Amino acid sequence: MSKTIISSATFADSKPHYELLDGLRGVAALLVIWYHIFEGFATSPIDQKFNHGYMAVDFFFILSGFVVGYAYDDRWKNMTLRQFVKRRFIRLHPMVVLGAVLGAITFYIQGCEQWNGTAVPVTMLLLALLLNLFLIPELPGTGSEVRGNGEMYPLNGPTWSLFFEYIGNLLYALFIRRFTTKQLALLVAFSAAALSAFAVTNLSGYGHLGVGWTLADYNLPGGFLRLTFSFSAGLLMSRIFKPVKIRGAFWLCSAILAVLLTLPYIGDGNTPWKNGIYDSVCTIIIFPVLVYLGASGKTTDKISSRICKFLGDISYPVYIIHYPFMYLFYAWVWREGLTFPQVWPVALLLFFGNILLAYICLKLYDEPVRRYLTKHLLPMTAKKTDR
Repeated sequence: MSKTIISSATFADSKPHYELLDGLRGVAALLVIWYHIFEGFATSPIDQKFNHGYMAVDFFFILSGFVVGYAYDDRWKNMTLRQFVKRRFIRLHPMVVLGAVLGAITFYIQGCEQWNGTAVPVTMLLLALLLNLFLIPELPGTGSEVRGNGEMYPLNGPTWSLFFEYIGNLLYALFIRRFTTKQLALLVAFSAAALSAFAVTNLSGYGHLGVGWTLADYNLPGGFLRLTFSFSAGLLMSRIFKPVKIRGAFWLCSAILAVLLTLPYIGDGNTPWKNGIYDSVCTIIIFPVLVYLGASGKTTDKISSRICKFLGDISYPVYIIHYPFMYLFYAWVWREGLTFPQVWPVALLLFFGNILLAYICLKLYDEPVRRYLTKHLLPMTAKKTDR
């Protein structure tokens, strides 16, 4: 593990980051953008060509569990529950707020209407914004579920994973951190079995793990299974971690991650269990290995270090602010009946534009807000400890 570069990924959490894991988080976030771009040209998860990007969330949860365990497991003698919650709030919530505001603006620009053309009152838009700001999920079919497709957070769809991220952090602080390593291993094993069963028995409807984004059907229990396994697996690895020798870990893990998150649907509509097996193997076996290898490796030159730092810095902003602009992209593509070969220059502009916007938001909003909140919400004793 290299400890020479302090990522801007946090102010309240001052332990040096595993810079390769920061870089891998950024790679996964960029792949999510392309996954969402190609969603605009698919009628179902089965025929989407750039597929499996939804599993980046499972990868994020594993990373989160690993980093939270590494950063906090040895701090509880000198840290209260309130201090922990404040630190995680400072880290996560400023971008949740910005993502919701951008979602409200783009929805208004789009015409303030559902996908089927039904007009949405501005009062419902404002209510949706209020709920999103406080991470209160929307019930499908309610007036404030403004897009009409059942999203928990219709102004900024990916916020659903932050809903589960908050729950994972609270469960860790209240209960899971007290588990022995053996108890944690049992939790990981049981949740892995349940997650596999969920995918293979086709409870999602398409034999995949792309669930949790809505309160409809089996999405809520599916989201909890994704969180429980992945977050717990990351915590377990942080406890038992012993680095192995590996060269080129970042590039190797990035290449593997890119392949896994871009492969087309496995099988077809008549054999959803095949894709369920694929998702299960990736999430339960391969992703933890990639995180382990990424934590073991280290950069050996300034260029790789800067790449990992940049990717780590923009990973969360780019993930949480890109989707409002996807809504505008979808509306345009669907209205005009366009295909990807017809719009690929716009797709490239959308991709790089989101990276640029994420960096601007990081420097001009996220980092200053977190500095302000750290100064005013954390007691002086906690600040000295964190340094």
